[in-house]
Amino acid sequence: MDVNDLRSLVTLVSLATFAGICTWAWAKRNRDRFDEAAQIPFIAAEPAEGARHE
Repeated sequence: MDVNDLRSLVTLVSLATFAGICTWAWAKRNRDRFDEAAQIPFIAAEPAEGARHE
């Protein structure tokens, strides 16, 4: 096995990992959880002590 075989293997493993992450992220079973997480920055939270609101 030379260095080019190793490079090819790493490329294929990286592609498979990327495809797996994309499949997981776009799976319908995760939609509700991700939609809820996407709204977290917009939920009004209690301001920290000493924080000013103008």
